[in-house]
Amino acid sequence: MAGEDVISLFTGIGLSEQKAKETVKNATITDNLSQVINEARKHANIINKDAGKLLYHLATRLKSQILPHRSLLVQYVAQKRMTSEAQLNAAMDYFLHNPSADVKVSDMEKAAGIGVTITPEQIEQAVENIISKYKDQLMEKRYHFNMGLLMAETRQKLKWADGKLLKNEIDMQVLDLLGPKTEDDMKRPMKQKSSQPEPKKEPKKPTEDSQNLFDPDGKMKTFMELAGEAVKFHKPGENYKTDGYVITDKTMAILEQHLKRIGGQVRTRFPPEPNGILHIGHAKAINFNFGYARAHGGICFLRYDDTNPEKEEEKFFVGIREMVEWLGYKPYKVTHSSDYFQELYNMAVELIRRNLAYVCHQKVEEIKGHNPPPSPWRNRPNEESLHLFEDMKKGKIDEGAATLRMKITLEDGKQDPVAYRIKFTPHHRTGDKWCIYPTYDYTHCLCDSLEDITHSLCTKEFQSRRSSYYWLCNALDVYCPVQWEYGRLNLSYTVVSKRKIGKLIEQGIVANWDDPRLFTLSALRRRGFPPEAINVFCGKVGVTMAQTVLDPSLLEACVRDVLNVTAPRVMAVLHPLKVTLINLPRDAPKMVSVPDFPAEPTRGQHEVPFSCNIYIEQDDFREESDKNYKRLTLNQSVGLRHAGYVIMVDRVIKNKSGDPVELMVKCARSTEVEKPKAFIHWVSEPIVSEVRLYDKLFKHKNPEDPTEVPGGFVSDCNKDSLTLITDALIDLTVKDAKPYDKFQFERIGFFSVDPDSTRERLVFNQTVTLKEDPGKKS
Repeated sequence: MAGEDVISLFTGIGLSEQKAKETVKNATITDNLSQVINEARKHANIINKDAGKLLYHLATRLKSQILPHRSLLVQYVAQKRMTSEAQLNAAMDYFLHNPSADVKVSDMEKAAGIGVTITPEQIEQAVENIISKYKDQLMEKRYHFNMGLLMAETRQKLKWADGKLLKNEIDMQVLDLLGPKTEDDMKRPMKQKSSQPEPKKEPKKPTEDSQNLFDPDGKMKTFMELAGEAVKFHKPGENYKTDGYVITDKTMAILEQHLKRIGGQVRTRFPPEPNGILHIGHAKAINFNFGYARAHGGICFLRYDDTNPEKEEEKFFVGIREMVEWLGYKPYKVTHSSDYFQELYNMAVELIRRNLAYVCHQKVEEIKGHNPPPSPWRNRPNEESLHLFEDMKKGKIDEGAATLRMKITLEDGKQDPVAYRIKFTPHHRTGDKWCIYPTYDYTHCLCDSLEDITHSLCTKEFQSRRSSYYWLCNALDVYCPVQWEYGRLNLSYTVVSKRKIGKLIEQGIVANWDDPRLFTLSALRRRGFPPEAINVFCGKVGVTMAQTVLDPSLLEACVRDVLNVTAPRVMAVLHPLKVTLINLPRDAPKMVSVPDFPAEPTRGQHEVPFSCNIYIEQDDFREESDKNYKRLTLNQSVGLRHAGYVIMVDRVIKNKSGDPVELMVKCARSTEVEKPKAFIHWVSEPIVSEVRLYDKLFKHKNPEDPTEVPGGFVSDCNKDSLTLITDALIDLTVKDAKPYDKFQFERIGFFSVDPDSTRERLVFNQTVTLKEDPGKKS
C-alpha cells in the first residue's frame, strides 16, 4: 500500500494527519494497525473516532502471546460492545492471564465489563459522595485543589463508566460548590514562607550517606537497591506474560508443573565458561543473577558451561567460584553442563525422532558465515540420522566428518545451528565417556529448563539466540524459562579478552592474570579494590539494554567511597628525607596516638614511635618558597601531624650533587607558636617496604580500535604503568598486616598488602589515589 493510501487509511479512523504521518514511520505499528483496521471493517462500515482510538491502542499494545485473540477484540471494538480503554485493557489482561486458545468468551466479557451499564444517576451519586469527602479541602483551596484526585477515586468506584461523562459531572458539581473562578483562582499559588527564621546553612561535608551507599541502618546497600527496579520481571510461573514468549497448547500445563516443583521461588544462574578468568564485565552479571535472586528470596546456581573440553582447566573452575564468593555471593548449588550430558543426549535423540534435527556432513568451513549453502542431508530419514548419531557417540565417525544440526533459522539469519560435534578429547570431569559434545545453542536453554530457572539473564549479544532458546524447549515439550537480555559493562583503557590478556602475559607486559593493571576480578582484588566497591559500581551503572563503556575513574570513585570508611589511616613516606629534631625536649612523648579514622575518633587509634629522628617526604621541603607552597622551607615552619610539634629548618645537609639528604630542625610545641600554614605526615623508627604505584596500562581509550591505535593494542601499552619504590618507610602499625589488608597512607592514597609480601618485607599496591588526578580525566 502506498504511503498516501496508508495515511488516508489511518486518518479515516480519526487519527490526525500529523499522528498518521508519525505512525507510518514505524513499520511494525503500521502493519499491525493496517491489519486491525481491515479486520474492523468486516464488522462495521463506519469507524468513528472513539473506536479508532481503541483500534490504535489495540494495535500498539497487544502482546504477541495473545495475538490469536486479536480478531475477537477488534470485533468487539468495531461493534461498539467495547467502548473504553479500561475495557480493552481488562480484556487483554484477561487473555494474558488465560493464554489457552479455548477460553470462554463469557468470562472475558465479565472481566472487561462488557454489557455493564453505568447510568447518569450512578455517576451523579458517586461524584457527589467523593466531593462530599473532600468538601472542606475544596472550600479552602478552591480551584487550586488537585482535581485529578476526584477523578481517580470516582474511576475506582465506577470502573466501566465513560471517562468524559465522569469529568463533566465532576466539573459541574465543583462549579456548583465553588462558583465561577475568581482572579485569585486564576493565579498560580504562592509558596508560603515559614514564620521561623531560616537556620544558617552549614557547608555540607561529603559523607558516605551523600553517596547513597548506605541504608538507614548503616548497612551498605545491595546491588538491587542501588540499581533500582530496572525491569519489571515476570513472577515465577507467569512466563507467558513476557513479550515474545512462545505459547503452545502444552505451555500452561508445563508451567503449572514447574511452579509446583519450585514452590514459587525465583531461580537464576550464573553460567560462565571455565576457560578463563572473570573480569569486571562478569561482576555485573554475577551481581545481577545473584542479586536479583537474593532480593526476591530466591536461589542462584553457579553453573559451569563446560561443553568445550579443549579449553578447560582446573584453575579456572577454582578461580571463578573464588571470585563469586569474594563478591559476597554463595551459590545455592554448583553445577556443570556436563552433569546433564546424558539427559542432553536423550533429548537430542528425541529431537531427531520428531524430525527436528539431522546428521550433516558439511565441513565447519562450509557452514560458516551468514549465507552457507543448504545442507544436502537436511531431509534424510530420521532412522538414518538416529543410526549416524549413535555412530558419532560410539566414535565410529571421524572428528569434523559429521555434526547434529537443528532445523531452525536464528534471528541473525543463521540456518540450522549445530547441536553436537565430535571431539576426541577427554573431558575434565567425564574423562573418555563422551566423544560428542553439545554446543551452547543446544545446551544452555535445556540446562536452564532442567534446573527450573525462572529468569535466564543474558547479555545483549544473546538476543539473537532467543528464538532458538524458546524453539528448542517447545520443540521438546519441556519447561521453557524466560530469557531476559541486558547490556554488557565495559571499561575504557583496558582489554578483557582471554586471548589478548594471554598475549600481554606472553610478551611480559603484565605478570599474570592477576596483574593489578588489568581489570580481571583477581587483578582488582590484588590491587586492593574492595568487593563492596565493585558491587556498588555495578549497582550505580544499573541494568539497561544499552552497551555501557565507562571510564575507570567511575569505578575508582566507588573504591574511594568504600575505603574512606573501611581503611584505617597510617603514615608512610614513599621518598624519604631524614629530619633530626636538634632540640626535642627530654620529656617529649616516646609514642604518639594516631586515630584510625580522624573523622570518627571513637573508632580506635594506634600508637607510633616519636623521636628526634624522623622522615618526611622529599617534596614536603623546598629551600625556596613561593606563595602557593605551604610546606617546609628555609623560612617557613610546618606542623607534624598528630605529634603536637612545629618544626623550622636550622641547617640543610647536602650530598656531593647538592641535593638535601638531611634537615637539622628546631621544634616547638604547637601550643606555643603561631599555627603553621600546613601539617605534614612523618614516620619514626619505620619499617622498610616495597610500594608499587600504578597508572593506566593503555594510552588510548579504545586500545582495540584500529582507527585509534593502528599498531594494535600491544603497541598502545604504557611503559610507565608500573613504578616500583623499594625503600618506602611505613609506620610500625602495619608490621603484622596480612595480604589484602587495606590502609590509607595519609596524604598519599589507599594501599593494599600484596600476596608477594613476606614476614621480612611487606609489599604494598597502590589501590587508588586520595582524589582523582585531573590530568587523568578522559
